[in-house]
Parts: sequence; structure tokens; C-alpha cells
Amino acid sequence: MGDAGEGLVDAESRLAERMEEREQEKRKARQGTKGGDPERARQLESLRLARTEMQRQLAATTHEARKQQINQAIAELDRRIKELSK
Repeated sequence: MGDAGEGLVDAESRLAERMEEREQEKRKARQGTKGGDPERARQLESLRLARTEMQRQLAATTHEARKQQINQAIAELDRRIKELSK
């Protein structure tokens, strides 16, 4: 019975960590938009959200071919984020 409780605690701590990461990303995005292009900030936020979703899917999938596809998608999102962040 203890193992189930530990899993729940782990899930809660991962959720709390992810929420903190999202808050930091939002703060960075807001700082970057001051005097900046709001469309560019919107695109960056959209890419970051897509990356978060891809990471969630990667953690949930067990099929190796799908993992490769998701890793390629994440790499492309990272490339686009880097390009827009310049």
C-alpha cells in the first residue's frame, strides 16, 4: 500500500516542479515582451506550450518509433524557439 502513496507523492512533486517551470517561462516571456514584438512573444509562448505537450507525450509513449518522432519534433521546436529568441 505504501508504494501507491509514494507514486502519488512523486506525481504531485513533478506537477509542482512543472508548474514552477511554467511560471518561470511566463516571467521570462513577459520580460522579453516589454518594448518587444507581441506577435513574436505569442509565437514563442505557442512553441513552448507545444514543446511541453511533446514532452508529456514522450513520457507517456512506449512505442520506440513514436519516441523517435517526438524527439524529432522536440528538436524542431527547440530550433524554432532558439531562432525566435535571437
